[in-house]
This record gives sequence, structure tokens and C-alpha cells, in this order.
Amino acid sequence: MSAPMERLRRFGPGAIRTPANVITSLRLVLAIPALFLIVDMGSTWLTVGLWFVLSVTDGLDGWIARRDGTTRAGAFLDPLADKFLAVGGFSALAIRGDISWIPVIVIAGREVIISIYRSIEGRKGISLPARQLGKWKTFIQMAAIGFVLLPLTADLRWLWLSAIWAAVVLTVVSGIDVIAAARRPIRGEN
Repeated sequence: MSAPMERLRRFGPGAIRTPANVITSLRLVLAIPALFLIVDMGSTWLTVGLWFVLSVTDGLDGWIARRDGTTRAGAFLDPLADKFLAVGGFSALAIRGDISWIPVIVIAGREVIISIYRSIEGRKGISLPARQLGKWKTFIQMAAIGFVLLPLTADLRWLWLSAIWAAVVLTVVSGIDVIAAARRPIRGEN
């Protein structure tokens, strides 16, 4: 019996206009009005609905990319959209006065530091792909912002502040994880 054929990829690494990249680009474009809505309206069904769509389409574009073939453009755009949404969402909440600027500074600082670190290591030929903890970090960040925006939890300040600070802690831990992973020797190396 022969092994099942691997699914044919519709797009190669150099493709730009793919369904996954279109979704990611739309996430970036729609993030701008979403952030303005957060600043102007705060906790409403409209803002949380748009935030939910922007958050879940992150998983959708990833699923489509894995199905059809990942691209260099997608590898650049997807994390950019995640960072823009997370830092933008936390910033919008801080502008409103819903949260302090400390979470924004920590989260934005982690993203800058890890991006610089990845760039430096990349010049040495060391690749630092996304890690599972980083994916969880993004999920928790988006969920924490969603808790603040959700009208059902808007008055439960203790709940969404707990979620915000859990996201901050996971952000720091995932940054440490990226650096620690780069320091670990590859199996078979001395």
C-alpha cells in the first residue's frame, strides 16, 4: 500500500497574492478603524464584534496558509498584523484611560527587543521561528483586549485587569523563551 500523497501546495514561497495574505492584509487595513472605534466608543458590541473578527481571522489565515503553502510575504505580514493589533489595541485602551501605559510599554518593548534580536541572530544564520508560547501570547493579548471591550465584562474591572496583566506576564515569558531557544544547542552539536 502506498503512502498517501502529500497535498499539493497551490502557492510557492515567493507568492504574494494568496488567500491567506489577502486576509492578513485586510486585518491590517481593518485594524485602523477598529482602533479608532476603541478610542471613541470603548466597550460596545460593535467594537468587540470587529475585534473578535480581527482576532479569529489570525487563525483562519494561518490555517489557509498551511493548507495552500506558506509564503515569505505571509511570514512577514502575519506577525506584523498581530503586533499592530496587540500594541494598537493596548494603546487605544490606554488612550481612553481604561488601562495604564505600563502594559503598553512592556508589550511594545518586548516586540521591539525580540524583533531586533531576531534580526541580529538572522545575520548570524540563526533562524528563530515563531514558538508555541508566542502564539499563546498573541491569543491571550487579543482575549484580554476583548474582555475590556465586551459589554458583559466592561464593569468587571478586576476580571479584565487580571487578563491584561496575565497577557503582560506571558509576553515577557515568551520573550525569554525566544532568547532561551536561540541559546540551546541543536541536537547533535557539541
